[in-house]
Amino acid sequence: QVQLVESGGGLVQAGGSLRLSCAASGRIFSVNAMGWYRQAPGKQRELVAILPNTGNTNYADSVKGRFTISRDNAKNTVYLQMNSLKPEDTAVYYCHADLYSEYNRAYNRGDYWGQGTQVTVSS
Repeated sequence: QVQLVESGGGLVQAGGSLRLSCAASGRIFSVNAMGWYRQAPGKQRELVAILPNTGNTNYADSVKGRFTISRDNAKNTVYLQMNSLKPEDTAVYYCHADLYSEYNRAYNRGDYWGQGTQVTVSS
C-alpha cells in the first residue's frame, strides 16, 4: 500500500556530485521521518542522514559537510544532495520512511524501504 521509489544513483568521479530522490506514494496519512541509509559490500547498512518532522537533522560523521538532506512534504519526497564524493561513499543507498498509512479508517505506523540505488565513486 505504500511504496518508496528512488532515483538518481550512478557512477561519478571522486569530487563529483549526485542527487538522490525518493518519492513515497500510496495510502499515506502522515510522515514522521524520512532518511537515507547505505550498504557497502561486506558491510552493515548504516545511517547516512535522517530528517524528522520534529527535532534535529542527523548526519553520519563521515558525510557531514558534504551531504545535505531535504524534504518536500507536499510531495512526500526526500532528497540527498551529495557533494565532494569519495570512493568510500560507494554503496547501495536506501530510502527509508517512518510513517502512518491509512486503510479503512485505521492508521498503522510502519517502516518502509526503497529498493535501493547504486552509487559508485571512482578514484
